[in-house]
Amino acid sequence: MEIKQLDKWVNDIQVNSTAHADVEVVNHSPLIMIGKGRQGAVFQVNDDICMKVFSNSEECDREYYALSLGQKTNLFPRIYRKGSDFIAMELVKGVDLREYLQFQPLTPELSARLINMLIMFKEIGFQRIDLHKRQIFLQLDGNIKVMDVAGMVWRDREYPYPRKLLTSLGEENKALFLTHVLEMAPHVYEEWLYYIQMEELSRQITEVLLSQEPDKETLKNLSNSLLTTDDEKNYVVLLQGLVHKVYKEEWIKLMLARGDDPEKVMEKIDEYWDKREQLVNQAQENHRDEDKYHHDDHKKRRNIRHSEDERQHDSEKHRYRERRFVGEKWREIGERRFVGENWREIK
Repeated sequence: MEIKQLDKWVNDIQVNSTAHADVEVVNHSPLIMIGKGRQGAVFQVNDDICMKVFSNSEECDREYYALSLGQKTNLFPRIYRKGSDFIAMELVKGVDLREYLQFQPLTPELSARLINMLIMFKEIGFQRIDLHKRQIFLQLDGNIKVMDVAGMVWRDREYPYPRKLLTSLGEENKALFLTHVLEMAPHVYEEWLYYIQMEELSRQITEVLLSQEPDKETLKNLSNSLLTTDDEKNYVVLLQGLVHKVYKEEWIKLMLARGDDPEKVMEKIDEYWDKREQLVNQAQENHRDEDKYHHDDHKKRRNIRHSEDERQHDSEKHRYRERRFVGEKWREIGERRFVGENWREIK
């Protein structure tokens, strides 16, 4: 009778999601809400059946899929009916592991059941084999049932060890549980311990990075060495390499879209750019040879002009010396004549 009335009752219930908090619920049905979380709220239908109403159909589909994977085991509640945004299932009784460990110790027997639970998660195909202790319920017969398992399927991230479970146990029970794992499954213990150590190292590194204030002034001064546009020759080389890279990537995308082999495309592109680079290098070499030719020709013409200037200078110098010689001879003759004439006069 109650199952047939679920459609009517669910229409009288509004469940709305909120950011980083449990859902908001408006209940006009006769059902009593017995719990709620981030994805939905749970209402008791009778002593054996409950109904979980979700804030959206996607969360409902994911929870239903996860529960369906475990229907052949005794870990999951039995499913009775699914609607677009609700699931009617077995009402899980007992006490959750969070409350249990407040009054009872974590025994090797209980640790063994938790290890078997994780093994079962792996066998049925869960992507994330991990649960918080509040999602694990201990039954009167000692068995375990789990709730709210939507987060264990359709996940982008997977943890390599049950991080959420170990963290939720608290430091004391975590250490005790790992001791039990070491005794019963030593290889599993070694792998978990490795990831725990890597996580701790990552946390320590993060704390160091977050606590360090960057020296902006020093970085500003030192970052000038990263500038490339001031050196025109180097800038041209770097820009050519960047254009080459973009050209290559875009051609690969185009060839992939056409179904061509990208390896052959890359070979052709590399051949094209190699030939282009050879042509550019040859042009630069020719340009350097031409500059050298003009430089040598200019130097040669300058040497010729210099030689002509030297010859002209030597010619003028020679003429000057001739004029000077003639003048000196002329003065000598004049002086002798003058002396002779004076000598005659004296005589």
